[in-house]
Amino acid sequence: MIEIRACTPDDAAAVSTLLSELGYTVPIRQATENIQELSKTGADPIFVAVAEDRVVGLLAAHLCRMLQYASPVVRVTALVVEHPARHRGVGRLLMEHAEQIGSAAGCEFVELTSAMNRTEAHTFYRSIGYEPNSFRFRKPLVRR
Repeated sequence: MIEIRACTPDDAAAVSTLLSELGYTVPIRQATENIQELSKTGADPIFVAVAEDRVVGLLAAHLCRMLQYASPVVRVTALVVEHPARHRGVGRLLMEHAEQIGSAAGCEFVELTSAMNRTEAHTFYRSIGYEPNSFRFRKPLVRR
């Protein structure tokens, strides 16, 4: 059975490992600090999926208001399921949880971004009712 629960700083090692599957290098110390900080905002929920007392998935979200929408929006900022646990419904459960959080907060919709090369993820999102509707552009800022 898969349990979805709030992420805590004790999950930082698992979070670091999961984010590495997406190509992000997040040291355990940084993961701990980020979890602590985001947990304080009230607008940045982080959840983990646990199977057999082991974290196998992660979902981070941001609830926000945007000028162009009448209601808040849930933005999924990270979703990852460890490779051996994929295709077992973990991602679906995490996304359903995000949708429930959004509904309870009066959000208009859930949105997310996904790297262009993550075609397997795109197939997954389409299979649970998500449709592509925009491109994301970004530009690194130079720190001095």
